[in-house]
Amino acid sequence: MSKIKLLDCTLRDGGYVNDWKFGHDNIESIFERLVDAGVDVIEIGFLDDRRPFDIDRSIMPDTDSVEKIYGNLDRKQAQIVGMIDYGTCDISNIKPCSESYIDGIRVIFKKGIMHEAMEYCRAIKKLGYKVYSQLVSITSYTDEELLELISLVNDVKPYAVSMVDTYGLLHPEDLLHYYEILDANVDSTIGIGFHAHNNFQLAYANALAFLGKETDRDIVVDATLYGMGKSAGNAPLELVSMRLNEKYGKSYNINPMLEAIQESIMGFYDKAPWGYKMFFYLCALNDCHPNYLTLYKDKQNLSVSKLNDILSMIEPEDKKLLYDKIVAEQLYDQFVTEKCSEDEAREKLSAELKKRNILVVGPGKNIELQKARVDEYIAKENPYVISINYIPKEIKVDAVFTTNVKRYHDMKTDGIKVIATTNVECRNGKFDFVFNRAPLLERNEKIMDNSFLMLIKLLESIGINKICCAGFDGYSDKEDNYFNPEMEYYFVKDEAHNLNTHMRESIYEARRTMDIRFLTYSAYDTNNNEHDEAF
Repeated sequence: MSKIKLLDCTLRDGGYVNDWKFGHDNIESIFERLVDAGVDVIEIGFLDDRRPFDIDRSIMPDTDSVEKIYGNLDRKQAQIVGMIDYGTCDISNIKPCSESYIDGIRVIFKKGIMHEAMEYCRAIKKLGYKVYSQLVSITSYTDEELLELISLVNDVKPYAVSMVDTYGLLHPEDLLHYYEILDANVDSTIGIGFHAHNNFQLAYANALAFLGKETDRDIVVDATLYGMGKSAGNAPLELVSMRLNEKYGKSYNINPMLEAIQESIMGFYDKAPWGYKMFFYLCALNDCHPNYLTLYKDKQNLSVSKLNDILSMIEPEDKKLLYDKIVAEQLYDQFVTEKCSEDEAREKLSAELKKRNILVVGPGKNIELQKARVDEYIAKENPYVISINYIPKEIKVDAVFTTNVKRYHDMKTDGIKVIATTNVECRNGKFDFVFNRAPLLERNEKIMDNSFLMLIKLLESIGINKICCAGFDGYSDKEDNYFNPEMEYYFVKDEAHNLNTHMRESIYEARRTMDIRFLTYSAYDTNNNEHDEAF
């Protein structure tokens, strides 16, 4: 029967939530409660020489710093380890184990640098430490690559080799496949470990599958208090220890764990909750690095189904878990520039707008603050009203111009004609007018798909030479820029001045061929009355 060791990595993996700033009192309290709970191995944080010493953080530049933070604490029988991301802590910053507070060091590395990393593990071992070789993103290994890694492991003979499900992609049967290869080929004196993530809500289930596989070697299972950790979090320590007590004859004391959760962990959870989320599910579903989804999500014009579709298209395969921004941007451009034949749409829209005054309505606050101006214009001119990416409540519109998938899905367009760009998919049937998106974009700008400028380009291209505009206030660095704040890009306030400057310049250029008048105050309009009190 194997000897099972329970390893807590709250102070290390949990640090991704708070940049390792637990606070010194919390660090001591968490550590002491883990010791009182009888946890076998306690990981006290990262060793990273790029970071300065900070007594409030569990990320430290060298082993001397570990002593400064933990040196006065009683470890009792617990094994104490730190973690190094290979390449972030020079060997000169690690004193011999005999002069250090820690007993072991876990070294994480990706498969592409396995040879260099295992030599680093050898050097750490020579300093007297128990060395854990941590296989980042175990799902990226083919069987052949795993066997290559195992040959290096058997040569170095670390204390343990661990499977790390970095992106939470594993199901129990997949985990056991990797485990069986390791168990059959790794030297019997070397332990095997497992570190789970919860993207598929399977961290605890995978930990149980790992524990349930019979083996004669020592095994190490990772967990964190309340599952605190990177992305969707980890297997919860209190659940894993409960199972070990019930099924494997262990006697971990759960109460100190619960006290640590209540007193030290919940405050961080309340501010930045971890756990299963749609974001991490989509990444795991498509076996891809979270940075791809972050980039596409920040575009703010793809629905969740479209996000899923574009993630499924990432190629080549080896780029999925190794984020490549160039690949990501190229795929995005390809995805949103689907071409259509727009001759018929141009002809129809031109005929519809012919000989009509046109009022373009935006979502700025002045559409309400200066509503009297708008009402007066509508009553007098009876214009064809086109709103952009929203339907105003108190203004009857003839058509809505939509360039944003999410905003389209938020609108009720019954009885209103829809002018759409090719990146937007119709809920039912077909749009009234569809135009290619790519020619309308501002390629070199922070917001390349500014819908107002896109509509101006479109109207100009079908022969419209005069429009009136309302509700295009411009960007503010102090207030919400829309009467519905949810419509705002996250970076707008920081970029307000630059965005307004670009818009003014673009409107100035457009006025060379089109008569553009603003009914309500706009920071884009060089003809504003500076005493306009509504703004």
